Amino acid sequence: MSEGTAGATPGFLVWRLSMKWRVAVDRALAPLGLTHAQYSVVATLRGLGRSGIRPSQRELADHTGLEALYVSKLARSLESAGMVERTRDAVDSRAVRLALTARGDEVTARAVGIVHELIDSRLAPLGGMEGERTAAFVRDLTALLAASPDDPTDHPAG
Repeated sequence: MSEGTAGATPGFLVWRLSMKWRVAVDRALAPLGLTHAQYSVVATLRGLGRSGIRPSQRELADHTGLEALYVSKLARSLESAGMVERTRDAVDSRAVRLALTARGDEVTARAVGIVHELIDSRLAPLGGMEGERTAAFVRDLTALLAASPDDPTDHPAG
């Protein structure tokens, strides 16, 4: 596929950037046995766990923007790999709480370092992680995400 972007729509550019990012993260984390999606789960669990939060699968799905069924599938595969612990919620037996195991925390710490290096290298054209253009880019992306409409299935037509 051509790398040409002349006349490309913003939607196409966002999609291409997103796909290139996903592939780059998948390749960078493959030696650790993680995919981009799995990284989203373990990195979020690590961050929440440091704040004393042990989220349910639903809460993690809401936090990451991933579908709840996909989070459940990812959590089961990460549990099989010895990286995540899944336990029934003491109050709501339908809910499953997630936490990193010691092994999961160690692998995630390494993965976070790899992803941070990748972010810095990919943002070099904008001045790196600390660059003003990067800060503006982050502000613009944040504004677009905040302005994006909710999932249409959340609001029945009518």
